[in-house]
Amino acid sequence: MLYVFIALGGAIGSVTRYWLSTLIDTRLNAAFPWGTLCVNITGCIAIGLFANLTGADGRHIGSLENRFFFMTGICGGYTTFSSFSLQTLNLVREGDGVRAVAYVLASVLLCLLGVWLGHHTASLINQSHAG
Repeated sequence: MLYVFIALGGAIGSVTRYWLSTLIDTRLNAAFPWGTLCVNITGCIAIGLFANLTGADGRHIGSLENRFFFMTGICGGYTTFSSFSLQTLNLVREGDGVRAVAYVLASVLLCLLGVWLGHHTASLINQSHAG
């Protein structure tokens, strides 16, 4: 049943991400991806608030199902940047700044490399099917 909660949350988060980022980008009509940046920032705020309020030391202890529904489902569907940011914050709070910096650098660099690799591979596939 937990997977159903996560899937429902993911659907809500994904649709909300698309709606909000499209709304912002359409209104601003700018070359910079303001919609995605806004989604990433608001997703980070949301997961930070919820994780703290519903955690073991939180004001409102949340059930495991509610935490997974919101944090993994909604926030994960809305933006995976929120999970990355929370994990980085947890490393810093645990006094593991070296791992936090390594995680940030590895995530940014390796994900950019991954996007490039995927894009390059798709370009090669497209070229091979064009001829």
